[in-house]
Amino acid sequence: MNKRSFIKSLGLGLASIPVFGQGEALAMAGQVTSLLKGKVLKAGDTIGIITPASALPDEESITICKEVLTYFGFQVKEGKYIRERYGNLAGTDDQRLEDLHAMFADKGVAGILCIRGGAGASRLLHRIDYNMVAKNPKVLLGYSDITALIMAFQAKIGLVTFHGPVGTSTWSNYVANGFKEQLMENKLVTFQNPDKKGDNVVNYRDRITTLHPGVVEGKLLGGNLTLISGLCGSPYLPDFKDSILFLEEVSESPEKVDRMFCQLMNAGILKQIKGFVFGKCTDCNPSAGFGSLNLDQILRDYIKPLGIPAYSGAVIGHIADQFLLPVGVKVRMDANKGTIEFLEKALV
Repeated sequence: MNKRSFIKSLGLGLASIPVFGQGEALAMAGQVTSLLKGKVLKAGDTIGIITPASALPDEESITICKEVLTYFGFQVKEGKYIRERYGNLAGTDDQRLEDLHAMFADKGVAGILCIRGGAGASRLLHRIDYNMVAKNPKVLLGYSDITALIMAFQAKIGLVTFHGPVGTSTWSNYVANGFKEQLMENKLVTFQNPDKKGDNVVNYRDRITTLHPGVVEGKLLGGNLTLISGLCGSPYLPDFKDSILFLEEVSESPEKVDRMFCQLMNAGILKQIKGFVFGKCTDCNPSAGFGSLNLDQILRDYIKPLGIPAYSGAVIGHIADQFLLPVGVKVRMDANKGTIEFLEKALV
């Protein structure tokens, strides 16, 4: 049976299973044919806060997170185990998974904000109840290690999640406006690096570099480079065919960045994408010794030969002012201008 026949028969099979909802049946079959979208957030809604990765350093992290959500007019529900610690993790796998499941299952919770990233979210992926999540689609916001959840939910059930600030991020007016436009107003926005020229005649900060010119449309997928490369070979990465891939990184030496791009190349991911955006590589300093390639050389070696529209320098990553990107929706990317324009709404 060829691929097209298999997919057709799969669709007929799913249609004949009345006991499951569409999202649940798709999750069981391991195939995703359409997106699941949460509801638009509004003032007065309850937002759940969880720590699915690293432990929090102090109580102030929770206080700041709650103050941010109160600013937008939300009520806040704390995860039961957000103050726990298990080594470097925010509690055991059981505890962190219980908080994640509880927030999705709770009909009174409209959205979920991760207080921080760090490490450990990948440990949960094989135990998540994707069928339950598919029946309760809602906003999930975070970045860095939360990329593991973002990728898995897209791969398993087609849930649109959001790559953007965590609770302890710097919530500048730029970030707050992006939050309102995306999650509360459900706008079709166009993201472009903010103009920080100030009194200078040209902009010296957050400049973009066009790696290959052009305009392209496709499904937006991406997140942290370490997390995506680490999921290669697992069932928790979505299909990257005809997608626009965005990546960011922090505190990794250039030789490790090179190794991870090599992994994406060897896994065949780079050959599948139609467009590419690289954000910031924050604190990515060379190791001592003989030096290393720089980021420009790495992108030149792995991305330019693809001949697809691509640019670097987008305000995506471990920085204060950052894009808030819905993962899974269709976008148009202009590598000449450095813009990402959303062509479909991320919420319902």
